[in-house]
Amino acid sequence: MAKSNEVLTLIEEITRNDGSTYFEISNMVQNGRAELAAIRGMIKSVRIVQLNIPHSTNVIKYEKYINENFEMPQEQFDHYDEWVKTPEMQEIVNKILRENHVG
Repeated sequence: MAKSNEVLTLIEEITRNDGSTYFEISNMVQNGRAELAAIRGMIKSVRIVQLNIPHSTNVIKYEKYINENFEMPQEQFDHYDEWVKTPEMQEIVNKILRENHVG
């Protein structure tokens, strides 16, 4: 798996096809991939909740985790991969959401 070098700059809310939702720390490229996934019926919808989030220590930790564990999809992807978080990384995401008054 190729390592990525994504810079995470926004918070989005993703609605799965079953109607459940979750927040993801993402960027404009990944948001575009999620929009394509919604158009292709892989997820129900995605919406940006907050743009230009501060590049806090928690964002840097989560960015490192994402870049080391996930490959960014090309435009011609055929399935949507939700970034699976360890309990520690879910807590980091929760902290990012609190820092940005989301959730």
